[in-house]
Amino acid sequence: MSAGARLALRLMLGGVFLYAAYTKLSQPWLLFALSIDSYQLLPEWAVLIIARTLPWVELALGALLLAGWRLHYVAICAAAMLAVFFSVMLLEYARGAGIDCGCFGTGEALSAKTLGRDGALLAAAMALAALAWNARSSRPGAGA
Repeated sequence: MSAGARLALRLMLGGVFLYAAYTKLSQPWLLFALSIDSYQLLPEWAVLIIARTLPWVELALGALLLAGWRLHYVAICAAAMLAVFFSVMLLEYARGAGIDCGCFGTGEALSAKTLGRDGALLAAAMALAALAWNARSSRPGAGA
């Protein structure tokens, strides 16, 4: 059962990360930078760095999730990344900011729907990390 759940979760999350990367990489990076900047949490230099690098990190995470390579570490990275995204989105939603989510490129407003979706993705990533870590810990010789 847990092997099937791990497979389903890693394929779903890998696909989501690849799609998120694709939507951002298929648009000019400055559009994504505007979405990041609308959160008003980072200085301009950090916004520019994140706008240029985050889609590539998402692409790498998606590919690694699909491949299942070092899944216990990759799943933790994916969960941490989604936790940061979700926290920032929740903060801005609570502030009443009518901004673009930035999750899948531009054009999607931050809403209860996007929070629900990203919360579900975070839960899935946390479940995958737990399943992957437990599978790794239960292998013979894993403690060595």
